[in-house]
Amino acid sequence: MKVLLAHTPEMRRNYYGDRSLNGLRAAAEVILHEGDDPLDATGLVRAAKDVDIIVADRMTEGRGEIFAQLPRLRAFVRCAVDIRNVDVDAASQAGVLVTRAGPGFVQAVAELALGFMVDLSRGVSRTTADYRAGRKPEARMGRQLAGSRIGIIGYGSIGRYLAEIAKVLRMEVLVSDPFAAVRDSAIRQVGLDELLAASDYVVCLAIANEQTENLIGEAALARMQKHAVFINLSRGNLVDEAALARALRENRIAGAAMDVGRAPDQMPTPELARLPNVIATPHVGGLTPQAIEYQSLETVRQVEAIVRGEVPQGAVNAERWTRRP
Repeated sequence: MKVLLAHTPEMRRNYYGDRSLNGLRAAAEVILHEGDDPLDATGLVRAAKDVDIIVADRMTEGRGEIFAQLPRLRAFVRCAVDIRNVDVDAASQAGVLVTRAGPGFVQAVAELALGFMVDLSRGVSRTTADYRAGRKPEARMGRQLAGSRIGIIGYGSIGRYLAEIAKVLRMEVLVSDPFAAVRDSAIRQVGLDELLAASDYVVCLAIANEQTENLIGEAALARMQKHAVFINLSRGNLVDEAALARALRENRIAGAAMDVGRAPDQMPTPELARLPNVIATPHVGGLTPQAIEYQSLETVRQVEAIVRGEVPQGAVNAERWTRRP
């Protein structure tokens, strides 16, 4: 069987790695995308016309029109959890299997949240920039994490892991998630409004869907305390960025940190990232060797199962997979 690895060379280095590539080559004949830009629908059809399986990075869209134009394609394997830019219905109508990778980045993202909290509390980035620019840094009073209150929006894998870290640091932990039951007596489950009003650190880890679009908007930000900070490690579309920018410029909240935003590839929006009370990183929450290898090796195992005609773990439309080997 033939497999197209749709990652650009840079994405391949950062998000796939040699070990997984060698594993993929042991399972099938591998065709590499060597262009610097992600494949659009036309380019993907052209590159995949003779392949059985596409292994796609998060930037490669699985648009509906591609599946009818690729009669040989058996599976679209996504090397990421998020498959919102894959038309699963169109793939299913064509009999193509769609898979996703598991969340191997839980620890990495939770650790970045911790780094954001320390930086926002103690001005690490701000004073470093002052020193590098030859300015005398202002010695401002900081806030310690111990004794502070963290509000975690979304009690999924990352939220649960972060809550455990926060407990060890002797923080008071609030959680808001209408779809999860918190059974830990050391964690207080509250409504979103109460969490926003009571927390020193508001960390957004909720799932991105139609219901959570602009979850953090003008009204939500107005409920936060003036000294509080907002951290987004979920997806950019959970935040009304214009409202957040106003709150930051008017010092209605003390600061924000973000690894995601509404720029391409879920990057933070440059205009928002330039604000002096914002810390931004370019969607690198899961960019550690352990996290990347977890997901890329999972796609290797999925491809191995598909080659054998088996439904792999991570399949999302197995009941409509008719193009089996």
